[in-house]
Amino acid sequence: MPEAEAAMPFDAFEGLVLCIEDDPVGMAMVEAIVADFPQVRLLKAGSGREGVRLALAERPDLVLLDMRLPDISGLDVVRALSAAIAEQGLRVVLLTADTFSIEVVKAMSLGAREYWPKPLTHAKAAEGMQRLLALREGGSPA
Repeated sequence: MPEAEAAMPFDAFEGLVLCIEDDPVGMAMVEAIVADFPQVRLLKAGSGREGVRLALAERPDLVLLDMRLPDISGLDVVRALSAAIAEQGLRVVLLTADTFSIEVVKAMSLGAREYWPKPLTHAKAAEGMQRLLALREGGSPA
């Protein structure tokens, strides 16, 4: 990552992030991370179906997706969003406490961009958001 990009303040990043997460602790962690980015708005969904609906209606710049949801799996969410991933460049990051699994491999093959293991660390997630939101601003992929 170029030094100029690494030194960019968090308020230089804009966008809309959708977090699909049913665990209140996981959602609170994402809220704390997004709070560091004053120009980024957070949408929250507590179920997979609600997340799919919001992703298709709101067209977020980034989706943070828990792989284990109460109604449908994270893999099913990625399947439902596959056209938006392919045609609109929707960026999906998988969040899971599971070790790298076949479900994660399948979701990545359908277009999910990254896999972030839980528990999330503030530093890693903030760096990832910076990198992925920079793509929205026309930056080069990492």
